[in-house]
Amino acid sequence: MPRPRKGRRVCCLPAYSSFGPLHGPPQGEVVMTVDEYETIRLLDLEGLTQEEAAQRMDVARTTVQRIYASARHKVAQALYAGALLRIEGGDYEFYRPEQAGFGCRRCRRQRRDLDTGHLE
Repeated sequence: MPRPRKGRRVCCLPAYSSFGPLHGPPQGEVVMTVDEYETIRLLDLEGLTQEEAAQRMDVARTTVQRIYASARHKVAQALYAGALLRIEGGDYEFYRPEQAGFGCRRCRRQRRDLDTGHLE
């Protein structure tokens, strides 16, 4: 019996979950998981190291490295093929209330507006 997969911590669901070519119909579909999206956000957008991203996601650095490689491959595949890129699914959990400072700017603003400390 395999070991159960550990849920990776993510800040929130993406504001936009599908991307595709503007001209003509998409040539296929590529599905990226929410945890893959989170690694791109943390490493490329936030500029964190793999070790820092691993701490935020509550996984090992090698797991972040593997997830990031998969995410980059999917983005490249969608761009090259002109495919629709959808972000959905995966094994993830939202940050715990004490990790509220880890969220993206959009989530921190929502949390402040809701005054709850975490996103539901």
